[in-house]
Amino acid sequence: MTRSGAVPIVAPREFPYFAAMQTTFAEQTIENSTGTVGANRSVTLVVPVATPPKTAMAAAGKPIGKPKGQGQVVNGNGTKGLIEALMNSKVYQDYERAFTEATGLPVALRPVESWQLPHHGRRNESPFCGLMAQKSRACSACLQVQEKLSETAIYEPHTVACPAGMCDSAVPVRLGDRLVGFLQTGQVFRKKPTAAQFDRVAKLVADWGVIVDRKKLQEAYFGTQVVSSKQHESVLKLLTIFAQHLSMLSNQVLVQQENAEPPVIRRAKEFIQEHQSEDISLGQVAKAVNTSTFYFCKMFKKMTGINFTDYLSRVRIEKSKNLLLNPNLRVSEIAFEVGFQSLTHFNRVFKKVLGQTPTNYRAQLLGG
Repeated sequence: MTRSGAVPIVAPREFPYFAAMQTTFAEQTIENSTGTVGANRSVTLVVPVATPPKTAMAAAGKPIGKPKGQGQVVNGNGTKGLIEALMNSKVYQDYERAFTEATGLPVALRPVESWQLPHHGRRNESPFCGLMAQKSRACSACLQVQEKLSETAIYEPHTVACPAGMCDSAVPVRLGDRLVGFLQTGQVFRKKPTAAQFDRVAKLVADWGVIVDRKKLQEAYFGTQVVSSKQHESVLKLLTIFAQHLSMLSNQVLVQQENAEPPVIRRAKEFIQEHQSEDISLGQVAKAVNTSTFYFCKMFKKMTGINFTDYLSRVRIEKSKNLLLNPNLRVSEIAFEVGFQSLTHFNRVFKKVLGQTPTNYRAQLLGG
């Protein structure tokens, strides 16, 4: 990899998952409401201003608020636990390792509400950004970028330029119609920086109170990677495809996750798994685990982040995904087999959870 910005997107042979992702990306066209994800995507420039209250809170260790927009966001504790579970999964760790080694860029999976710089201390962090992380005022400027990404990347990938001229990009990870987090990369230039640009940034760094030798600062600044528009487009496509895979994995994690759960919740989940095809109610499950309906309802929502009805639906959807692999079963048969009382309800819940209809999901799995 050269300083001029040649970042070949080549899948190493030792990472079969990444190679598979490349094959998928080569065969698909990722589109959004404005067309194909590409070099013409708008880039937001974040201008350094006086630290706003939310960013100041983030710099002090408090989370950036929920993004503005109409999309639903999984509750804070649920999001954090879900993202941690995804980060610990083998599929994510394999992808992260393959992505960073193949592109030389950092990548991070972060929850919607975050108070940390996503790439700080991670593999392939920009040396310039590493120097800036030493000072809270510089961190504040970086956190403004994160906040802007949280607000603009709710539905589709978005790129934001920081005051130093580098770009960060975020791709939303959604669980059905709900936003759960972002896949993020960046700390790169879209074109080679100039000496005049460095002079302006050096003055800005001094204003931030970062004390660093000018030569060291210059080496770090010009040592930051430069990626072409075409390379940047390819990176966003790869992240978009992987975000779709994480979305499907998220539902499995949400159903299976057991983070130091009380015995009553564990027994309730076991009961639901055993009886999910039946017409069971909240009261029946509460009785099966020897608690009052009111207490169980409150405890279940607190520990899982979703209510009983949503959880039961997700368990049923997980079973239906396996049954959809059998081309001899009709969708209506599967709906009733897993416990739904109507095909319409099954289709609606399936699309809400996985973002597509059972028919489309089956066609995708079977290569139809």
